[in-house]
Amino acid sequence: MIRIIAVCLAVVGCFAGHKVLIGIAGGTGSGKTTLAQQIRDNFKINSILISQDAYYKDLSHLPHEERAKANFDHPNSIDFNLLHEHLCALKEGKAIEQPIYDFATHSRKPEKVQIEAVDLIIVEGILLFAIESVRSVCDLKIFIDTDHDIRMLRRIERDIKERGRDFAGVKEQYLTTVKPMHDAFVEPSKVYADVIIPGGGYNLTAISFIVAKLSHDLAVNGKSIEEKIKRFESNLDQY
Repeated sequence: MIRIIAVCLAVVGCFAGHKVLIGIAGGTGSGKTTLAQQIRDNFKINSILISQDAYYKDLSHLPHEERAKANFDHPNSIDFNLLHEHLCALKEGKAIEQPIYDFATHSRKPEKVQIEAVDLIIVEGILLFAIESVRSVCDLKIFIDTDHDIRMLRRIERDIKERGRDFAGVKEQYLTTVKPMHDAFVEPSKVYADVIIPGGGYNLTAISFIVAKLSHDLAVNGKSIEEKIKRFESNLDQY
């Protein structure tokens, strides 16, 4: 396992001086956003966080009753073509205009957010690794593996507090679409991850490791991949 992580970080380190894209996936409520924010807060370089949720397809053409019945946990609910286009643009140093999604009305707002390209790009979402075009542009893929019950409670709390949902609606959605789609698409996509982290954004050891080692390596130039791997293996042994 140490060798695998060392190789992952060594490869990412070879992108020093270029835009680096880290993908963070995992089930709903696993702690993806928390981990992403922890990494951003601790890096010494400019970074941005892109959320898959901003790319939900606009359902304003449907009656409100029909919108609420949509399966928002299926890959078809996300505009992955646009997300892929935006991620590629950011890696090329180009700015993007990110859509703003209104979860209460299940539609996109007319205004957009302009995001400039920076050194470190982090994208998070439950279905990222299930889509080949998206995972292929990630320089490092991290999957967060969190207990089912914990994820369910976090999902309920988030949807009620942040997305204006009621408990009955959240419960029904979880049982009819969230859990089945997790089993069908999210969990199987774990095999594409370079690193699997238990506990998500609350795994302080994992956060400290990723931040310290990746941040350091991004600042190092002129090292061969094998030299980087050996250095990381030596450092990882201390954990």
